[in-house]
Order: sequence, then C-alpha cells, then structure tokens
Amino acid sequence: MKWNNIIHTIIFLSLAGPGIVGNILMFVRLVYTSTLGTEKKPVDLILIHLAFSNMIIICTTGIKNIATVFYFRNFLGDIGCKAVVYLARMARGLSICTTCLLSVVQAVTINPRTTLWTKLKPQTSWQVLQFLLLFWIVNVLISSNLLCYIKAGSDLNMSLPRTYIGHCYMLSSRHIIKWLFLSLMTVRDVIFQSLMGWSSGSMALRLYEHHKRVLYLHSSRCAHNSPPEIRATWSVLILMTCFLFFYWVDFILSFYIGYTVTHDSISLNIKTFLELGYAGFSPYVLISRYSHVPNILHAH
Repeated sequence: MKWNNIIHTIIFLSLAGPGIVGNILMFVRLVYTSTLGTEKKPVDLILIHLAFSNMIIICTTGIKNIATVFYFRNFLGDIGCKAVVYLARMARGLSICTTCLLSVVQAVTINPRTTLWTKLKPQTSWQVLQFLLLFWIVNVLISSNLLCYIKAGSDLNMSLPRTYIGHCYMLSSRHIIKWLFLSLMTVRDVIFQSLMGWSSGSMALRLYEHHKRVLYLHSSRCAHNSPPEIRATWSVLILMTCFLFFYWVDFILSFYIGYTVTHDSISLNIKTFLELGYAGFSPYVLISRYSHVPNILHAH
C-alpha cells in the first residue's frame, strides 16, 4: 500500500470510528428514552433522524473509501455503486434538511411565546414526522438521476465520457438533465441554509440578550445556572457553525477540483475529512450537552 493510501486510511478510521460509535450511542439512547419515557418530545425524533442520516453518510463513505484505497475492483459492482453513491448523496441532503429543522425548532423554542411563535413550534412527534417524510421525498427525487448515470468500472465501456468518483464512474448526461438536478440541489441548499442563517441569528440574539441580563443581575449563580433552553441553544449554535464550515469548505474544494480536474492525494484526504467531519463531530456535541441537560432541547 502506498503512503498516501496509508494516510488516507488513518484519516478515515480516525473520523469514521468515533463518528459511528457516537451516532449509534446517540441513536440508541434517544430511541430508548423516547420509547420508555412518559413524555414524547418532538425534538427527540429530529435528533434520532439526524443520527441515522449521519450513520448512512459514514457507512457509505466508508465503503467507497475501502474500495478505492484497497483497489477492490469487483467489490461493489454496478448495483453496489448505484446504491452507495445514491445513499451517500441522499443522506447528505437529509442531513442538511434535518439540521435546518433542528435549528429552526430550537430558535422557535427560545423566542418569546407569542401567538406566531407558538404556531410554528411542533407540538407533537407526528408534526415532526410529517416534515421528515417530506425531506425523504424531496431528497429521493433530487438524487434519482444517479441511479441512471452511476456505473461500476468493470461494467463500463471505457470509450464513453465519464467522471471518476471513487471506484465508481458517473456517465455524462444531457445538459438539460444535468442542469435540472443541479438547480434542484441548489434551490434546496439555498432554502435550508437561509433558514439556518435566520434561526442561528435569532438564537445568537437571544443568547446575547440573556448574557446582558445575567450581567445586569450581577449574580454568579445566574451565570453558571442557565436555563436548559439556553444551554441547549449553545449546542445547536455550535452544530450550525460546524455544519456551515464543513459544507462551504467542501463546496469550495469540490468546485476547485472540478475546475482544475485534479485528483491528488492531498485533495482526496481533505475531502474525506470534510465529508465525515460533521457526521462524526455532531453526536459528541449533543452527547456532551445531554449529560448536563436531561431534557435536551426541550422547553417546559
């Protein structure tokens, strides 16, 4: 194995290992408390879905990395390539939508309980489930073109124009189809990231007002014993910052690679880090807050 493959494998294992463990712990704990708990909290369903999406991202990215680094030519096959690439793209979209929903719900939770804010906040798990089902429908459709244009190298006529995407290949499609699906992805990302920006700004403003109130009271007890909603809001803001960082750096790097048509080992290692970074980091932010906030992200 070459040195760049060894480095790539180390980076992948250092992110994927803790990431999958953290998401499984978060998923199991939330399912356990939601099933046995007397009070069903709608936000728990959002966190369960986020952990599930992150696990799909880590597993599919892991399969692609194993096949690429170890040169397993017949490891996936045509159906395997379609499934892995399709699930990875769909899970990425689900992660964007779910993170946005978590941010909006938390922003609504800590805002003044006027009639408008009360109507926006989901009161039951069924209301949250409707949003999650909508996310699945949207992302299944947006990613559906991959099922037609992804091929394994062993099943591909090498004379056809194609793009290498890690063990698998993407065939060239008609411009109208290509730009249609790119436009749909762009619209989705713009809408949900705009909502993230609004909700994050709203939460930051509320935290600033809370900080000024604590300073005004001149009480150290108040400074260290913030309400559960405030402490949970900090965790969501950290997640938003982390998500936006990984998303935009990955977007810039992908644009650079596509423009310059470079596939060097350094770019591949950085891209692996960016693909797995948020999925592996997010559960530990929530777990660290979960131990301090029994009713995480839940306003009484």
